[in-house]
Amino acid sequence: MIAPLVGIIGAMQAVEAIKLLSGIGESLGGRLLMLDALRLQWRELRLRADPACPVCQR
Repeated sequence: MIAPLVGIIGAMQAVEAIKLLSGIGESLGGRLLMLDALRLQWRELRLRADPACPVCQR
């Protein structure tokens, strides 16, 4: 049951990387996607950058 989930998440990460590298589509920057695998539902959370975080300020 776990193996297909790894493939789904890996495919989503690969698509996001391709979007970022090619400059096409809308980035997921500032958002977190979560998969509820039992219901096959995606949830999206919007996250604010932490002003004290040097990585968030790039």
